[in-house]
Amino acid sequence: MNLSIVSTLYGSEDTVAEFVDRARAAARDHGGSYEIILVNDGSPDASLARALGLAETDSDLVIVDLSRNFGHHRALLTGLKQARGERIFLIDSDLEEDPGWLTRLSAMMTETGADMVSGVQKTRKGGWFERISGEAFYRLHERLIALKTPRNPVTARLLTRRFADALDGFDERALFLPGLFAYAGFDHVTLPVEKGSKGSTTYSLRRRGSLAVDAITSFSSAPMRYVFYLGVGVFVLSVLASLLVILLWTGFQQAPSGWTSLIVSVWMLGGLILSAVGVTGLYVGRIFDEVKRRPSVIIRDIHDYTR
Repeated sequence: MNLSIVSTLYGSEDTVAEFVDRARAAARDHGGSYEIILVNDGSPDASLARALGLAETDSDLVIVDLSRNFGHHRALLTGLKQARGERIFLIDSDLEEDPGWLTRLSAMMTETGADMVSGVQKTRKGGWFERISGEAFYRLHERLIALKTPRNPVTARLLTRRFADALDGFDERALFLPGLFAYAGFDHVTLPVEKGSKGSTTYSLRRRGSLAVDAITSFSSAPMRYVFYLGVGVFVLSVLASLLVILLWTGFQQAPSGWTSLIVSVWMLGGLILSAVGVTGLYVGRIFDEVKRRPSVIIRDIHDYTR
């Protein structure tokens, strides 16, 4: 099979029909045999039913139904592992990303010989908070993690078979796909694209925060090192402050007074201790999740209409 198009369904009942039509058109322009894999990530609406209805018009759909909502990145990786094509096109089904990008991504892959061509936003979409928080996240990500990941990536990307096979060996519970793609290596180029906006998103602030924590703790232990450095710095400052108090007491017969400085010190040290325990707890939690070896996703059913 020449091409697999992989996408996920969550709150997609209004877009899945148009997405499949446009994905089919892009696949036919690409040439050769193809399949479209839709992973239902526990969508609460009628996305699954509408996708099953679309399968009646053509024998090119594979619908993977997960038992509940496991998260966008896990669902995408599940679809990627089901793909059989020599090239795999990952893309969101909300139509903010254009299936027609496949032509440009494929042309760049052929021209450069890269194993992955990923889309990146020319200008990050969203309001001021989304743009500022996104820029802050990628700056922090670059500082803490040795892996180089492109800024403002979109889901849309084209992978070769050998790249997809390399990803098949990953079985992590905390997933950040751009970091995973960077860790896998291979030749990787980017294509600037203009991402649309439908005005709403399933990525709430809580989900974005959780994804940011996963992105950092899955690929770097730097936060724990920084906590250690911070502890050493506070210890050095406390020693210097103690020496100053002794000097004032013995040399100038002047004892420092005031409850304000004492309370500030207690609150500062208490905050540092709680922060250190919290950071350590994040990593202990990661260990807890990994050692249980529970499956990352559970597949309820696979509806394969291509056979």
